[in-house]
Amino acid sequence: MNIVVCMKQVVDLQQIRIKRDTREPVLEGLPVLFGDMDKNALEEAVRLKEKHGGKVTVLSVGSAKLKETVLEALAMGADEALIVIDPVCDGSDSAATAVVLAESVRKIGQYDVILAGEGSADNYSGQTGSRLAEILGIPQITYVRELTIEGNTITATRDMEGALEVVQATTPLIISVTSEINKPRRAPLTQILRASRKPLNVCTLKDLGIPIEKATPVVQILRNIAPEQERKHIIFEGEPDETVAKLTEALRKEGAIL
Repeated sequence: MNIVVCMKQVVDLQQIRIKRDTREPVLEGLPVLFGDMDKNALEEAVRLKEKHGGKVTVLSVGSAKLKETVLEALAMGADEALIVIDPVCDGSDSAATAVVLAESVRKIGQYDVILAGEGSADNYSGQTGSRLAEILGIPQITYVRELTIEGNTITATRDMEGALEVVQATTPLIISVTSEINKPRRAPLTQILRASRKPLNVCTLKDLGIPIEKATPVVQILRNIAPEQERKHIIFEGEPDETVAKLTEALRKEGAIL
């Protein structure tokens, strides 16, 4: 079974700080990594390969930093990687990314399943997988928290919040997974050392035959600001029971509790 895993490089959200005056995030100089749900998708792909055999190929689109970021995915069990590096792709939106991913999948050639996270760790639009499925003309199963494969038939359990739905489809298809599907492994030191020896193919938009206008984001982010928070700096003093009573009464007056 040949599995392609689409992964998105994002900044480390744990290290973002907010400017007090403009409420804008400071993103310059932050380390980059693959999002958590992307790692869930990769982990599931590796488990399927271990059970059914085949090959796992990681596919990613972004900046030159991908050459380092993708090593973690190779260390986790992917057999090879194809990364598309082009200035136009850095910060691309879902529509443009799907176009580039589709051409990249065609370059990879034979595949049975394409796995992806249900949403990226930064924008979480949840659109890329669906757009990719539409371009490639194959079915998609979303919100998958459990899946099994028998031959070319995939049975998936979808998390519909209020209920679980079990569906079936035949390959080839795209599956987007939720974080409940597994717990991604930590790559052992031996695999980390071997990761740089695995095949890593680097492409540009020109290599894929994609015109710049098709990979140019349709949606432009004009500004990204944190919600405005008003702090009243009220200090409650006294014995614990007395302090809790004062806090409760203050929250009730503010309408925060009933």
